[in-house]
Amino acid sequence: MIKLRLTPYAADTGWSWNGHRYTTADRSSEVTPYAHPMVEQLAVSDGHRTMLVVRERVADRPPCTPAPRAVSPSEYDTLRCLAEQWPADYVLVETTPQEPVRVTAGACRTTPLYLAHDDTSLHGSWDMADLRAHITGLNSREVARLLIYRPRYSSDTPFRGIHRLTERATAHYGGHLVLRYPAPALHSGPRELAPDADVLATFVATMDDAMDLRPLDPAKTVFHLTGGFDSGTLATRAAERFPGQLNTSALLIGGPGRAQQIRRRKEMRAAVPFAARDDLIDAMRDTPLHPDCDRVRGALISPYEEPLHHPFTRMTKAIAAAGAHTVVTGLCGDEMVALSQEEYPHKAMGDLKDVHLLPWIGERAAAALEFSDDGIAPPAVVNSMSLLSLETTAPVLLREGIWPVHPFADPDMVQLGEWLPMDWRELKQLQRRRLAALGLSEDVTHPAERESFAEVVQHALTTHGRPLFARMLHEGSPLFDHGLVKPDGLRKAVRRLSEGTYREDGDAQLLQVIDLHLATRAYL
Repeated sequence: MIKLRLTPYAADTGWSWNGHRYTTADRSSEVTPYAHPMVEQLAVSDGHRTMLVVRERVADRPPCTPAPRAVSPSEYDTLRCLAEQWPADYVLVETTPQEPVRVTAGACRTTPLYLAHDDTSLHGSWDMADLRAHITGLNSREVARLLIYRPRYSSDTPFRGIHRLTERATAHYGGHLVLRYPAPALHSGPRELAPDADVLATFVATMDDAMDLRPLDPAKTVFHLTGGFDSGTLATRAAERFPGQLNTSALLIGGPGRAQQIRRRKEMRAAVPFAARDDLIDAMRDTPLHPDCDRVRGALISPYEEPLHHPFTRMTKAIAAAGAHTVVTGLCGDEMVALSQEEYPHKAMGDLKDVHLLPWIGERAAAALEFSDDGIAPPAVVNSMSLLSLETTAPVLLREGIWPVHPFADPDMVQLGEWLPMDWRELKQLQRRRLAALGLSEDVTHPAERESFAEVVQHALTTHGRPLFARMLHEGSPLFDHGLVKPDGLRKAVRRLSEGTYREDGDAQLLQVIDLHLATRAYL
């Protein structure tokens, strides 16, 4: 939601607003908010300290006046404290003459903020491409995490010289960049329900509160309605409250679940009154790794961005062309009702014991995995896996003028999930029962087929992926040069794609290999 260049130790840190960005009188620093109806900005100064805030708007409050205003020192202290209590996403920038600059992120992250620095200034952006000039090499530990699908929320990125500002963390820059993690967020476990507890009513009320927090305009808002439990639960509830006003969109999957997805979406849209427009993109036709994909064409696409980049971009462009400026997703519904290891012992994503299933993992990557849990951020207010998933979607949406809203990532929704007994969370009983309460059939509440993008990924890898891998093996890759991917092991895996012996558990991770290769070729 912000781009910035901050130069510390300036003698005069007086800021002005020109209608698009904040700048200092000497032009050595600037802060550019993301221009959108769902975002606002403000600035205050006590004559010595200056605070700039870029944040999501909340409902029932008029937009802030962006021009800097003078306040007393005591008022500044009060406003500084209140700024950190904002219930939605925010970024806080603080400058003081002859002192380092500080940047702090809020707990409810909607967009990423990447940071880099040179000898004089701190640079930041929600788009990693803006910081390309500051890259000094590859971060083996983070690349290794991505290669085996072992994501960790931290200040690391795949590129040395670029850092992530994690939730509630503060960046200090005075010639050297220091990133300070916050104290761990406190969480609680399941509670015993009261005899008269109405869980579904509480769930509906909490959903309403999460959506009502922001000033959503039904005429300018589209709901991602995949046909799954999470997006289906949110979208049908919103359509109950705004009958006939909400448009929808989705990516169509492949495989045996495709016909079921189409049926379930149709039933959901018929159960409550949606608007007529429903933008559908066939991910089996506009597939990832398609020659028209920006990532394939050499654009500066971050390795963190949406793996289904091409179809997701196509869908986002269709939404924007229809006049929408906000999208509501069902992301983070899995994490809201996730079972703990104590409740359901299960193998974690990217288990180090499974590295042998990925023959292309290079020696340097394997060595780095020993330290894969080093330097990670402390427990967050919102699940760290949720925050990472939100980062994947944001850049694609922001480039098209679309602001993302993720109600399942609302802290109150997170807390409700933590408090619910296991029998309400297991197999998403909460969402299933809510959809059943709307009268939807078992085809919706208990689908027989798995609905996932597994077949889309397989199709992408076995068609468009094969020539990309052939070129990578012929021309070389920074991943080879740094010992992170073994060419011989990759060649063996690619041969299996050609032989028609694709296996989802092991071969699907090849999508990450090619995405990382394309990113490193573009960025380095």
